[in-house]
Amino acid sequence: MTPQERAGDESLVILQSLLCLLREKNVLTRADIETLCERVAMRASQAERDPIPCCAEAARTAAEEMAKIAGYIGPHYGGKHRRA
Repeated sequence: MTPQERAGDESLVILQSLLCLLREKNVLTRADIETLCERVAMRASQAERDPIPCCAEAARTAAEEMAKIAGYIGPHYGGKHRRA
């Protein structure tokens, strides 16, 4: 594992833990997590046109990871979904 890959994994653990903590403290709602998930997916689908440049593959991976996080946080911490 390269130092860059390791740094990415460390950052991911920190961000996952932060999202869970913020949800646990009710700073973020389940609806907020769903909105964040949607925005990450939107950036991934439009990576080549994104005003903030990012690697398209990294954006897709981020969207997949955010979906996993949302899938964990929703049932674990509960809360109301976004209103449609």
